[in-house]
Amino acid sequence: MAASRYKKLVDAFAADIRAGRLAPGVRLPTHRALAAREGIAVVTATRVYAELEAMGLVSREQGRGTFVRDIAVPVGHGIDQQAVATDAVDLNFNYPSLPGQAGLLRQALRAVATSGDLDSLLRYQPHRGRPQDRASIARHLTRRGITTDADQILITNGAQHGLAITVMATLSAGDVVAVDALTYPGFKVLAHAFHLDLEPIPTTTDGPDLDALEKLCATRPVRAIYTMPTLHNPLGWVMPATDRTRLIRIARQHGPLIIEDASYAYLVEDPPPPLAAIAPDITIYVSGLSKSIATGLRVGFVLAPPTKVPSLERAIRATTWNTPALTTAIACRWLDDGTVNHLEAQKRDDARTRQALVRQELAGLPLIGHPSSYFTWLPLPDDARADRLTATLARQLISVTTAEPFTTSTHTPQAIRLALGSTDLDSLRSTLRTVRRVAVEDACA
Repeated sequence: MAASRYKKLVDAFAADIRAGRLAPGVRLPTHRALAAREGIAVVTATRVYAELEAMGLVSREQGRGTFVRDIAVPVGHGIDQQAVATDAVDLNFNYPSLPGQAGLLRQALRAVATSGDLDSLLRYQPHRGRPQDRASIARHLTRRGITTDADQILITNGAQHGLAITVMATLSAGDVVAVDALTYPGFKVLAHAFHLDLEPIPTTTDGPDLDALEKLCATRPVRAIYTMPTLHNPLGWVMPATDRTRLIRIARQHGPLIIEDASYAYLVEDPPPPLAAIAPDITIYVSGLSKSIATGLRVGFVLAPPTKVPSLERAIRATTWNTPALTTAIACRWLDDGTVNHLEAQKRDDARTRQALVRQELAGLPLIGHPSSYFTWLPLPDDARADRLTATLARQLISVTTAEPFTTSTHTPQAIRLALGSTDLDSLRSTLRTVRRVAVEDACA
């Protein structure tokens, strides 16, 4: 009978959470209160909440209680673009676009159609890309402060694919990877899929805590360090040059590979040199054109030490065989004729405008972000609940992200990330005003 009662309670709570009768952020009764209400032992009440937590329906926080989770995004799946209602304002996912980009695509398609090598685009390409296309990317990287040989470049289907082949080619199940305590959700997904052991490194105001990284490397067999020195997602910091030098020194002393994610680096003018420029022999550099040009242009690139290129090439062959030739041809044409430089400069200006708008509309709130970034981090008061806030905003057709998809430690901070690049400026202004009002009301509740 006790087992039946316990299962019925679990099923009842699960049904209420999934149906929305218990909203995200709601605090559930204490174990003792639940036991008294239902006429069960405290140990049984504890078991009920433990099973709900294992199902991903609630979260327990030391000293605060048990709370209903936001289940719109499944645990471990990161930011889910499809979870955003079609009529909602999307501050959840970044796909920045500029007026006139469709016209540029139309012109590029015409140019490709009249080119002399059109037949070659209908055939399989070399796994890591044609030599002339890799040379275009090498010239592009020179403008980012990296002098390299085209033979060290591999073309991928976006930066996420670049990260995937890097994991496949260099790491094995159980390997320890040092990551920031808040990091890019796409890398968390890869770590879960390939059974990597992520070790979170606390963050400071401008980068990872290198004392903590050094201690970790001295006590555990760290195989890789995943880092975003320019520009960190979601916190927006740019790692100082002195910290880059020290991180490389730690890697050389203890042996881990450095995986440098530069997907948002284009937004920062005159940053310190990339890690790949300082330590090319121990760094794999991953970037792409999805953020700087268009999310639909799935062209990325990996710069690797020569010894790593063969295994990375095999990983491309095992996953996608090669990058689609047509999109690569368009991307490289734009790299060579200056279109990419022009669009990146325009997007830096656009991001600065949006950040200034955030500072204006959310003045007085503890905002964290880079002046030319397409996202802002908003920590909440200690007694606030990010999932409750996001649920309230969702009812007003505004989609934002909690800290959970970014968190790699056992402690999930109460904070939200605002992606600024996916709506027009007028809509962004009015939406930010709503975010401010709801955040203030939630803090006072």
